[in-house]
Amino acid sequence: MADGNFDKRAADRAAAYATPLDQLNPGLPDRFADDSFWPVFERLRQEDPVHFTPESEWGPYWSVTKFEDIVAVDTNHQAFSSDAYLGGITLADFNPEFMLPMFIAMDPPKHDVQRKTVSPSVGPQRLMELEPVIRARAAALLDSLPIGEEFDWVDKISIELTTQMLATLFDFPWEDRRKLTRWSDVATAIPGQGIVETEEEGQAELLGCLEYFTRLWNERINAPPAPDLISMLAHGESTRDMTPMEYLGNIVLLIVGGNDTTRNSITGGLLALNQNPDQYNKLRADPSLIPGMVSEIIRWQTPLAHMRRTCVADTVVGGKLIKKGDKVVMWYVSGNRDETAIDNPNAFIIDRERPRHHMSFGFGIHRCVGNRLAEMQLRIVWEEVLKRFPRIDVVGEPKRVFSSFVKGYERLPVVIPARA
Repeated sequence: MADGNFDKRAADRAAAYATPLDQLNPGLPDRFADDSFWPVFERLRQEDPVHFTPESEWGPYWSVTKFEDIVAVDTNHQAFSSDAYLGGITLADFNPEFMLPMFIAMDPPKHDVQRKTVSPSVGPQRLMELEPVIRARAAALLDSLPIGEEFDWVDKISIELTTQMLATLFDFPWEDRRKLTRWSDVATAIPGQGIVETEEEGQAELLGCLEYFTRLWNERINAPPAPDLISMLAHGESTRDMTPMEYLGNIVLLIVGGNDTTRNSITGGLLALNQNPDQYNKLRADPSLIPGMVSEIIRWQTPLAHMRRTCVADTVVGGKLIKKGDKVVMWYVSGNRDETAIDNPNAFIIDRERPRHHMSFGFGIHRCVGNRLAEMQLRIVWEEVLKRFPRIDVVGEPKRVFSSFVKGYERLPVVIPARA
């Protein structure tokens, strides 16, 4: 296995450096599905940190690959717009015929008031209330796991735990909670890769999501305000008059933001510990390292590989002139491995001195609104795991998501040898 991995890394590196620089297209999803993208970004950071791809299936675009340059773009919302109607926040433009406005794909002032409406749902007071709920659920799930037989960690733990959390935040019917998982997958899927076959099929499923959530909206608008996300949107001054598609857009944002990111970090953390047994030993010897390890997992995994902006005023980044109308992609997955910003960035180190120095949550006005909730969920999972299981062994290769946006896992086979 080790020799095979070495051969693959060497082949990936040779392919990345053999391509002429002006033909390098870092956004290809098949590279993310087979984990071969790392040397592409290594090369860009060294040779062309602000890189222009003139032709791709998404049209021409800029790739920003170094930490400081990404921060410069992310914090300059005056020059770099997130607006859905200018293309939105992903390498692929938002579909103008099925437009889903959402506050992450808006500029101020509308972004600010919509974000402010939902932020109390993940504020300090709410997190204090949620912690015992998450802990009890994590404990119950972990106690139900089989000992000595293979199972899929993604399905049994990563998906189930985050889906339960989402259902709580929405006050969503418990028995239907896996619909949230499905809608999250549909919203980010590339058609023809096993989730949906066509774009139209995906749109039909999301309209079914809108129908379901409209029913919940109507219940909540006719009831007193409550601390769940749907009630907050229904009663919020800046959100109660949203169009149906804007409501769906914000629901999709909250589902994907609350599901994909934490779910893939829960999986990525277990994989990283198995790939770095010295760190797993260190963790078992000292569980007080968990909070720092959580930040390192989020950096290491980088559950959203990129965010995109559209330039609205000619701007120089990293010595390159980016013109009004140009598409700009901030590769967080590359910034988190930038040797000039992070010491030994390709190593997984659970007791780093500055573990929160990473860019997985973004910067500026669009910094992840649920970042503290994500950290809390991961912390609780690992606190509860260490109480129960001396180790959890990964027993096969992960199946990765076919996407250059969501950097995640469809499956991770594991075995728990014994209880503590």
